[in-house]
Amino acid sequence: MARGKLRIYLGAAPGVGKTYAMLSEAHRRVERGTDCVVAFVEHHDRPRTEVMLHGLEQVPRKELEYRGTRFTEMDVEAVLERAPAVALVDELPHTNIPGSRHAKRWQDIEELLAAGIHVISTCNIQHLESLGDIVESITGIRQKETVPDEVVRRADQIELVDMSPHALRRRMAHGNVYKPHKVDAALSNYFRPGNLTALRELALLWVADRVDEYLQEYRSEHRVSKIWGSRERIVVGLTGGSEGRTLIRRAARLAEKGAGGEVLAVYITRSDGLASGSPKELAVQRTLIEDLGGTFHHVMGEDIPSALLEFARGVNATQIVLGSSRRKAWQYIFGPGVGATVARDSGPDLDVHIVTHEEVAKGRGLPVARGARLGSTRLIGGWLVGSVGPVLLTLLLLFTEARLGLANNMLLFLMLTVAAALLGGILPALASALVGSLLLNWFFTPPVHRLTIADPKNILALVIFVLVALSVASVVDLAARRTHQAARLRAESEILSFLAGSVLRGETTLDALLERVRETFAMDAVALLERESESAPWTCTGSVGDISPLERPEDADVDMPVGDQMSLALTGRVLPAEDRRVLAAFAAQAAIVLDRQRLQSQADQARKLAEGNRIRTALLAAVSHDLRTPLAGIKASVTSLRSDEIEWSEEDQAELLAGIEEGADRLDHLVGNLLDMSRLQTGTVTPLIREIDLDEVVPMALGGVPEGSVTLDIPEHLPMVAVDPGLLERAVANVVENAVKYSPDGESVLVNASTLGDRVEIRVVDRGPGVPDAVKDLIFAPFQRYGDAPRGAGVGLGLAVARGFAEVIEGTLDAEDTPGGGMTMVLTVPTAAGHVPTSPDLPADVTS
Repeated sequence: MARGKLRIYLGAAPGVGKTYAMLSEAHRRVERGTDCVVAFVEHHDRPRTEVMLHGLEQVPRKELEYRGTRFTEMDVEAVLERAPAVALVDELPHTNIPGSRHAKRWQDIEELLAAGIHVISTCNIQHLESLGDIVESITGIRQKETVPDEVVRRADQIELVDMSPHALRRRMAHGNVYKPHKVDAALSNYFRPGNLTALRELALLWVADRVDEYLQEYRSEHRVSKIWGSRERIVVGLTGGSEGRTLIRRAARLAEKGAGGEVLAVYITRSDGLASGSPKELAVQRTLIEDLGGTFHHVMGEDIPSALLEFARGVNATQIVLGSSRRKAWQYIFGPGVGATVARDSGPDLDVHIVTHEEVAKGRGLPVARGARLGSTRLIGGWLVGSVGPVLLTLLLLFTEARLGLANNMLLFLMLTVAAALLGGILPALASALVGSLLLNWFFTPPVHRLTIADPKNILALVIFVLVALSVASVVDLAARRTHQAARLRAESEILSFLAGSVLRGETTLDALLERVRETFAMDAVALLERESESAPWTCTGSVGDISPLERPEDADVDMPVGDQMSLALTGRVLPAEDRRVLAAFAAQAAIVLDRQRLQSQADQARKLAEGNRIRTALLAAVSHDLRTPLAGIKASVTSLRSDEIEWSEEDQAELLAGIEEGADRLDHLVGNLLDMSRLQTGTVTPLIREIDLDEVVPMALGGVPEGSVTLDIPEHLPMVAVDPGLLERAVANVVENAVKYSPDGESVLVNASTLGDRVEIRVVDRGPGVPDAVKDLIFAPFQRYGDAPRGAGVGLGLAVARGFAEVIEGTLDAEDTPGGGMTMVLTVPTAAGHVPTSPDLPADVTS
């Protein structure tokens, strides 16, 4: 089944006539024989709109009750069952009443479209999600009902319903929009002329951008390469030099002369990364172009003029702004330059502006040669040895009048050439060979002081001298390049080894990996972007750096795809091609880390489910035994009391009633702990924190233990604590009851308190058997009992509930050994800020 088409009437504000236009379109379609129904249209008691509903079939609405009030919503099931060709659905951003089929109306529309039903809807510009902050800054009102921009952008047709602010205010004054008693307030607040003008501009610009997208899609689908000057688009060619700022400002002035002009700055670099512009200067120019309302683009291309023209035609540009060449006059022997080539090949539909600047004819500089790998010190030394060394050697040989012979002199000059090659590489060695051969010919080869050579053997000797010099220089240069490559490969191997180790150990988090990428490649920011499908928007799953996270891979300086739905984006500079190999490994590792984190999250959820299942199993066991024991005792006592066959004495009756009361108390205690544990497991315990003294809480926690079984020591000078009194009381009560249960007969439990920094410690000390260190943490797990507790003494929830309540009030509960035998429970709670007492209006036993 083909998907339905969506048409949206977009307006700048309520009352411009979107619903009226939608209903008018429906009448036109009905007159043409189209099966068109009203799925949901709200006329808001506007007479003209209500009249337009006459003659149109309306699908009955669905009634829902919410908080004692009846509401009506679109009945999606009824519309699907009716299956019209076209459905009218008003108010696209509307939020449905709880209990509806979907949370938002645009989701209802998506279901209708998926069923092959065409939909006509309405929306105001202020309801677009991306414009929420802008609309709030204009009107002072935050729109609660919004619709994702992508939903509106995917519409097959968007029609702007426009009306001037003054015309809309007149409509409101005549009562055509709101009821009379609301008109004055609306005109003086939301519907002020300035607000309406700004909203209208937002709507016009948004629709203009959408029209431009349609145009680009059409040109791409129909392979239109010719430029259509629908509006001025000015491309600025940047070189990375300081003159780029002048070019950007000039282009911005050109754009201001035409309505809706757009400026696109583009920097083109070769794939090998040579002759790259200054990253710092490019960052400044990027900021400048964005401040002027333009966009910055980075393009790779071997031939700069061709890449620039291809980019300009691809964005349907009408003008190109370039700077005058920085070449010196002699540099034109290498070619006409970028500006002249672009102007020659631009064609009649693309104007080229050559702008003068301060850097004209000052020299463009040459890229650093391979010798840069040898270091600046070695280069300078090589040039000195290669150019000055032969001259000094010649002077030395002439002044000392040494008669070593031509062969020995050549060896001395060859030694200088080798030294120049070892220091500076091939270019200084060539200079040394050239200067040395000329000096040998002029001063030491007969006839002297002439460039002619009489003996052919000397010619051969000089040729061999030059060839040996070139050979040595080539070997040294090759060795330097191999050393550079080896160092680079070693660095790459170390990085890849780190990645492989992190994969095996599983110790690298996504943020740590992205930070490693940023540090390795000296970038400003790194982000991992992901999307669900090719049409879905990009989402940032992780980012590091000094700038805001990237929203699209196209906005980055470097984009490394990871499959079809993920991309690693970097900003700061353009990487050479050789760096992208390592970057690809980082990108693949980032995808693995992200998958591992998600799998870990799923494993944690599965672990929680398994824990819940274990607790439920233990709960069933507790119900089947521990809860049945007191119930059986109560049942037996009640049955005995009701028996007519035995006449019980008053003492026997009192004993049976006491047994019933004891069993009921025990049952109440067990059920209370079960309920508390359930609340802790589901996270529904909400503390009511207030300041209180410990001596108001701890004594109340001792009501469930026999009198005289606890010794209480709470100093009066203790600071107040910030806790939920009810939760603290329950935690202390459970800990004390556990200590009393395990204490030997005749030994009382000591409960004391003291301060420790900004916290207060409550210590519950018993002289019972204690527990080994290995199981101290296990005694706080639900349904765990240790020691020699008799069967049926409880379900093992007391300490688990106590620790849970302690953590809820930002406290801790731990177990320690009591010196001399036994166990000490240490409960710490935070002190109140400033220790200032308050007068709470809530009772101490309120928990949540």
